[in-house]
Amino acid sequence: MGSRLRDKGWILLVILCCSSISSVKGAVSYDHKAVIINGQRRILLSGSIHYPRSTPEMWSDLIQKAKDGGLDVIQTYVFWNGHEPSPGNYYFEDRYDLVRFIRVVQKAGLYVHLRIGPYVCAEWNFGGFPVWLKYVPGIAFRTNNGPFKAAMQKFTQKIVGMMKAEKLFETQGGPIILSQIENEYGPVEWEIGAPGKAYTKWAAEMAVGLSTGVPWIMCKQEDAPGPIIDTCNGFYCENFKPNSDNKPKMWTENWTGWFTEFGAAVPYRPVEDIAFSVARFIQNGGSFVNYYMYHGGTNFDRTAGEFVATSYDYDAPLDEYGLPREPKWSHLRELHKVIKLCEPALVSVDPTVTWLGAKQEAHVFKSKSSCAAFLSNYDPDSAVRVTFWGLPYDLPPWSVSILPDCKTVYHNTAKVYAKGVHMNMIPTGVHFSWESYNEETLSGNDDGTFTLNGLVEQISMTRDKTDYLWYFTDITIGHDEKFLKTGDNPLLTIWSAGHALHVFVNGQLAGTVYGSLDNPKLTFSQKIKLYAGVNKLALLSVAVGLANVGVHFETWNVGVLGPVSLKGMNSGTWDMSKWKWSYKIGLKGEALSLHTVTGDSSLKWVAGSLVAKKQPLTWYKATFNTPAGNEPLALDMNTMGKGQIWINGRNIGRHWPGYTARGNCGRCSYTGTFTEKKCLSNCGEASQRWYHVPRSWLEPSGNRLVVLEEWGGDPYGITLVRRTNA
Repeated sequence: MGSRLRDKGWILLVILCCSSISSVKGAVSYDHKAVIINGQRRILLSGSIHYPRSTPEMWSDLIQKAKDGGLDVIQTYVFWNGHEPSPGNYYFEDRYDLVRFIRVVQKAGLYVHLRIGPYVCAEWNFGGFPVWLKYVPGIAFRTNNGPFKAAMQKFTQKIVGMMKAEKLFETQGGPIILSQIENEYGPVEWEIGAPGKAYTKWAAEMAVGLSTGVPWIMCKQEDAPGPIIDTCNGFYCENFKPNSDNKPKMWTENWTGWFTEFGAAVPYRPVEDIAFSVARFIQNGGSFVNYYMYHGGTNFDRTAGEFVATSYDYDAPLDEYGLPREPKWSHLRELHKVIKLCEPALVSVDPTVTWLGAKQEAHVFKSKSSCAAFLSNYDPDSAVRVTFWGLPYDLPPWSVSILPDCKTVYHNTAKVYAKGVHMNMIPTGVHFSWESYNEETLSGNDDGTFTLNGLVEQISMTRDKTDYLWYFTDITIGHDEKFLKTGDNPLLTIWSAGHALHVFVNGQLAGTVYGSLDNPKLTFSQKIKLYAGVNKLALLSVAVGLANVGVHFETWNVGVLGPVSLKGMNSGTWDMSKWKWSYKIGLKGEALSLHTVTGDSSLKWVAGSLVAKKQPLTWYKATFNTPAGNEPLALDMNTMGKGQIWINGRNIGRHWPGYTARGNCGRCSYTGTFTEKKCLSNCGEASQRWYHVPRSWLEPSGNRLVVLEEWGGDPYGITLVRRTNA
């Protein structure tokens, strides 16, 4: 028994929900039921939107769509490495204009949950830590370490001070109602023991001492000291309980999908399961739910973590381009409307729970003036009919029916009425006239090279200013080596800490190897053709983002650390690891600024029939005019291998369509427990084919597109497409 939401219900919803955030100073506190804003308990629905993963021109539309989708709160991390690229030098402009972002949220009438961290994880490069932090003498990340705590406290104080100066906390009339210190630290603390516990206590006391006037939270932190609220992250949190009866039950990350990694299938999460998880959490006394992500966006520049794709779409309700993903966006909007109708009952009393069957429950919130009921069927296989208060109700498998008046079903989480929309990528008809420049394979004697004994760790040399580090050495072969006569070439073996490696012998590409997120380390082992005399060995080691999670991930290495050996010589196997090696940071094209708007004006690119195809280490450029319309734009890079893309000097991110997706992409049911490996797509295809081109980065005409191709691809297959809902 049941019906769709009645007109009078919508009128009640409008009365409940249309009040905007006042600019008058307010108070924020909490009790065991909920966060309390200006004396009123609130059921708060929140969504993560990370300001650097979109452009300022997109923010207003994204946040309005979040509001239209029924959200009260926008949650974002604060990205330390974006804001302090070098010690004491701060950046808060363009995509990193945090104050502007918060002001846009405030203008829309929504609250902000500011997750300062400053460790963010977030599949973001180095977990949000600036790389220079790794080289502070005596430092150890995220533990009871003096240098780390000093740097962390300084940055946290910087952000809190900025928020106070701009009067952005709710107690000052601003929209920030919650702050977060640290991030998912509980598992790390458990592993490292006493130093971790001491660090947790220090971080909590430091944060509270900043006197923001709003509550602080720690997610996945069972021992969060009072008054800090411990919260849950995961696909499901209905059974989570905070560590004190005086704290509300909060869910800071309900994962709406999962991130895409290069070389892996693309995960998605059925909306029926997301809605089911939210309803279960609310029926069990939860009062704050945040979708991670509500809009995932794009890892522009080189901000993606280790092997993380440039797209951070996350199967979120708003897709990477900011368009509603249907039916996910609309179905969750309907859920939010019904939860808001239940809010008076939800914040007034604790539920009474009765079993309606072997796998069916009723949760009832009944006060003197209101009543709301949740009827749940946990069976993943079978629909059932239950009797509740003398009336029959049909419950689909793995679903919750919500009755805001304890009588009428206004919403069932498994019944999706919104229509699905297929996202199309339609060619714009823009034609690219390509020119190319072949990156020279260096010899080790070029300008900017330096020589050291033995092999060096890559990031210690590059400081992550570039993905690339060259390793050079000479292999001198005597005329008496047997392989010169037999033709049985020696075996070159190279062990590397990752992430990709191109091997050149005498200027020719001998082979490429690369790792994965599961195993970033790699081994090149191949017979190579050498001649009598001096042979040039050049290794181009390529980083694909830095690790963003793990105990003391600051100690993890990248690059060719060896051993490097040559087997099949007269004297046996040569260990080349301790030889003299020459090094050069970055590519020549980077030094020539080929990726910028002007580039090196003296450089001669080739055009027409001379444009290189399927050639490793090649730069391509073209100019184009912006197509008419306002649909989001993207580049189809499916004919390319691996590299980076720039539009008018702005880095779109890394492309790697040559790394095809592995995994099992069978049919997926919404029923049953979800994991990130359950529902997959793109198996056997590129993990990421399309790359977002923000319209705000374009001029009406004369836009400069530059592509660096490492592997070798066909630029004539690159097309500019429009993203549309159809």
